[in-house]
Amino acid sequence: MAKKGKRYEEAVKKIDKSVLYEYQEALKLVKELSKAKFDETIEVAIRLNVDPRHADQQVRGAVVLPHGTGKTRSVLVFAKGEKAKEAEEAGADFVGDVDLVEKIQSGWFGFDVAVATPDMMGTVGKLGKLLGPKGLMPNPKVGTVTFDVARAIKEIKAGKVEYRVEKNGIIHAPIGKASFTQEQLEDNFRTLLDAVIKAKPPGAKGQYIKSVALSSTMGPAVKLNPLKLM
Repeated sequence: MAKKGKRYEEAVKKIDKSVLYEYQEALKLVKELSKAKFDETIEVAIRLNVDPRHADQQVRGAVVLPHGTGKTRSVLVFAKGEKAKEAEEAGADFVGDVDLVEKIQSGWFGFDVAVATPDMMGTVGKLGKLLGPKGLMPNPKVGTVTFDVARAIKEIKAGKVEYRVEKNGIIHAPIGKASFTQEQLEDNFRTLLDAVIKAKPPGAKGQYIKSVALSSTMGPAVKLNPLKLM
């Protein structure tokens, strides 16, 4: 195991591990402990009482954070004709159809999010084994397979975050930067949490949210009281 730095060890001492914090207090503490020379990302880890191996216990979706994520993401759009023109006018970074498919097949992945119109999915489907493992495959469940490409691009640029429960039952997602105000982080956190709560699958039984932790890129995790979050 890699040895933690002195700054990290000092930060750990300021966290009372016997306490489950309120989210407002936890966010304040995480901001205070973000001491890196760059603007650290504030992240949340939500452990759910679900078994993702079962189809009726999948949790996946997307939500636009009111204050964005603090990061501008590049958007690629698979479209043709008028929809390609619409995507370009809406600010897409890359627009194309077969040419982009071939470029990706050759090993290029210079984008953060991929959007596709439904009529392009027959062609884009060839990229499943390449885009799927990287979390880049367009998916109607998160709004990235749509004819309304302008809206999709606008939401992504505004700070749309995709969330998906991993095989161990945890959702990891960014909610902003350490430079954000306390109020901005609180708004973003509640927006994401509310979306995850609303996405509770029918197969989930008992206490849905088992644990929640907040942390910065280089800082230690601060655990929250999950019972008060519901």
